[in-house]
Amino acid sequence: MWGGGYGMFGGLMMILFWGIIIALIVFAVKWFNDSQGGGTRGKRDALDILRERFASGEIDEEEFERRCKVLEK
Repeated sequence: MWGGGYGMFGGLMMILFWGIIIALIVFAVKWFNDSQGGGTRGKRDALDILRERFASGEIDEEEFERRCKVLEK
């Protein structure tokens, strides 16, 4: 009656199969990006923050240089 194909649930199983494949790909991409540091977008480096504080006049040149040396260690 069904022509020897996938039967009554063939289409449903195909949708389920591709849904699982797509979900696995999305999970793998997210995991790879997180493990490679891709998740740090938007976070600023400590040296960038220090430069901004120096540029705004919050710290003087002597303090800036001292903190740069500490960060380079």
